[in-house]
Amino acid sequence: MNLTKLFEMQRKLDEHIEQEHPRQEGEDRLAKKILALQVELGELANEWRGFKFWSNDQKPRTKAYSHHEEGHIHGGFYSVSRYDRNPLLEEYVDCLHFILSIGLELGITEIYNLSTKKDSDLIFMFMDVNELSIILMQYDIAGNETYKSIAYIDMFEKFLVLGEMLGFTWEQIEQAYFEKNKVNHQRQQEGY
Repeated sequence: MNLTKLFEMQRKLDEHIEQEHPRQEGEDRLAKKILALQVELGELANEWRGFKFWSNDQKPRTKAYSHHEEGHIHGGFYSVSRYDRNPLLEEYVDCLHFILSIGLELGITEIYNLSTKKDSDLIFMFMDVNELSIILMQYDIAGNETYKSIAYIDMFEKFLVLGEMLGFTWEQIEQAYFEKNKVNHQRQQEGY
């Protein structure tokens, strides 16, 4: 796991965003990043679907097609779909972008000896990551730098375990991050 490379890529993206969208006087960019993370966690949970007790369809959304074609040929009907996206992984990587950006905002760019202790339930892992983001914000408001750093590292650890519990390998996460990072730079160039 090469977090150093990801932090550096995120730093470049954040600098690009800062150029296109400079901070306003009095703006709390950390609070906005934490809220954005919480929104993305909700989108990730929505793609996971495992909490939807009211639905018969609780399978994670791991395949989406970008090309679908139907038609008639030689007197018969055909239908072709090409699956090349994993919406669950895409949402996980969106969260990772904000987690890295929060770390940069806090001045944390190196993390060592991350624990990968799994929780017994994905639902609680989602809630733990969300709760730690709230705790991080509370420590920021209180000005407690030490506990803020601890909360961030705890949140990052839980998030990485969440990815593992969702079935992602580090290689998949890293590759998806690289791809989404390119898209995010392109969006900034196009006035997103």
